[in-house]
Amino acid sequence: MGQQEKVATSLAGTVSEEISASLTAVDAELARRYPGDPGTRQPVHTVYVPGDVFEPGTLRSWGDQALAALDEHAPDAASFAAVLGIPEELAGPVHDRVRAKLSREPVEDLRIDFEDGYGPRPDAEEDEAAARAARLVSQAYANGTAAPYMGIRMKCMEAGVRDRGIRTTDVFLTGLMAAGGLPEGLVLTLPKVTYPEQVTAFVQLLEAFEKARGLDAGRIGFEIQIETSQSILAADGTAAVARMIDAAQGRATGLHYGTFDYSACVGVSAAYQASDHPAADHAKAVMQVAAAGTGVRVSDGSTNVLPVGPTAQVHEAWRLHYGLTRRALARAYYQGWDMHPGHLPTRYAAVYAFYREGLEPAAARLAAYVAKAGGDVMDEPATAKALSGYLLRGIDCGALDTAEVARLTGLTRADLDAFSSPRRGDLTVTAP
Repeated sequence: MGQQEKVATSLAGTVSEEISASLTAVDAELARRYPGDPGTRQPVHTVYVPGDVFEPGTLRSWGDQALAALDEHAPDAASFAAVLGIPEELAGPVHDRVRAKLSREPVEDLRIDFEDGYGPRPDAEEDEAAARAARLVSQAYANGTAAPYMGIRMKCMEAGVRDRGIRTTDVFLTGLMAAGGLPEGLVLTLPKVTYPEQVTAFVQLLEAFEKARGLDAGRIGFEIQIETSQSILAADGTAAVARMIDAAQGRATGLHYGTFDYSACVGVSAAYQASDHPAADHAKAVMQVAAAGTGVRVSDGSTNVLPVGPTAQVHEAWRLHYGLTRRALARAYYQGWDMHPGHLPTRYAAVYAFYREGLEPAAARLAAYVAKAGGDVMDEPATAKALSGYLLRGIDCGALDTAEVARLTGLTRADLDAFSSPRRGDLTVTAP
């Protein structure tokens, strides 16, 4: 031991106290605006089904159709991997997990659509469809056949359809309450938001419903769908999407990119409308920065190229969807939209390959960080948080097993939760 250093200071103790006092309001504002990730499971996708098409067996039907597509167009691990370019060492594990997932839980998040996928209908018809949706969703949660997350997309807050959107929301939520209450996995999606004031109006609607039904204030959250250029850049040059998050008053749970409406809004011709277009990248980058630290998750959009027809055509569509999904994952868009049962095999294949190929490197880096060991990378606490979040996402969707992650890291699920987020919840999926 060397000579003990003499410690001296020049400032009075009141200086620190005065500085802290001057920043009290900023501290409170940081805590309010940027609480961090909520720590709950984020679904890897959202499936949209029109309000008049949704049936009690819809989720199982999607899984069965996806399995049938695999049987017909890629019946074994080697052929599936060859189509998508999955490395040989991952072919078996990915294929097996995809099939198990499609058998067990084919859809992670379902949105019953009363907007573009449903269209204008007579009021009585939409009323009945919304009430029916509430009944079927309640039954699904009661009998264990529900997706982890389910809800509706109503019509937007624009003048021409506002009253209809408000009424459908009221009918659906009222139906859920009558059937036993709002499920924990309830999700509402507000489309075509252009001005923050439209978000404020939707908050007003939900506040009124909560008050009318005696619910806790803030019980009902919602996603904001970004489909117009004005939602990214307002007329005054500000990022309107950031103001929308603020206008939601803590109720916003997600920002969902609408590939085709947004592309058309900025003049992209139909042949080039895709989630990897530069216009899409710009919009999602703004969304990502606006949402960072707020607890609001960003979701990518969809592809309109469906895997149907002859095998060669299906394989081409699968490769496109797989590539877009992998591209999104690398850019930290951990959720996207799937519009057809044939998209499910490649959604899960892309997600599972992403997490399985990175399992051992991520686990080794996190274990080294915990042990404060050396290596060729010196990680910081923020990177440890990202590594644990990566592993948790893999566990939640079924790509990874809790036991194998524990074996490689020496950490329990609770340990990973603590690294990832102090707010992280316990909703998980047991992998096959």
